[in-house]
Amino acid sequence: MSRWKPDARERLVLAALDLFIDQGYDATTVAQIAESAEVTKSTFFRHFPNKRELLVVGQEALSQMLAEGIAEAPEGVGPLDAVAAGLVRASALMGPEVREIGPRLKKALAASTELQERDALKSVALAAAMTTALLDRGVPKVSAALAGEIGVLAFKRGYAAWVENDRFDFGTHTLEVLRELREARAAL
Repeated sequence: MSRWKPDARERLVLAALDLFIDQGYDATTVAQIAESAEVTKSTFFRHFPNKRELLVVGQEALSQMLAEGIAEAPEGVGPLDAVAAGLVRASALMGPEVREIGPRLKKALAASTELQERDALKSVALAAAMTTALLDRGVPKVSAALAGEIGVLAFKRGYAAWVENDRFDFGTHTLEVLRELREARAAL
């Protein structure tokens, strides 16, 4: 191994995604990921419990930011306005390194059922975080759950468009998607 380099966590994620794309998720080992990222296996395990957890890097911080934004929304706003505040708050996490991971993540997910399942669990966790934050604001259970699911849909659609077009600002675009979803909900 060469001298210590910064950003081991990011390098591990990028190396893993590239290997998942090139040789498949199942055929990729932790040792290969560590070698490709120029770290030791023990460094890998300091950052991740297993290779599956590479895909949820940042999920906890994202859930927390969404919940904090919802909690800090002005009193009296409706559930979707509170979700909008959560999306704005979470957009602070969406930097260039996240955008760089996006296309690789999309390819890796397309090639692996196990990774698709893990990604679905991530969406469930984000919806749960938003729903809980809305319940804490006194929003009725069904309304909170629906608003949380709409928030996840806005996040996912906004993220997909943002990754594919660097002219978009993540927060602005995601709020636009949320506006479209509100209109669609009203038309139901």
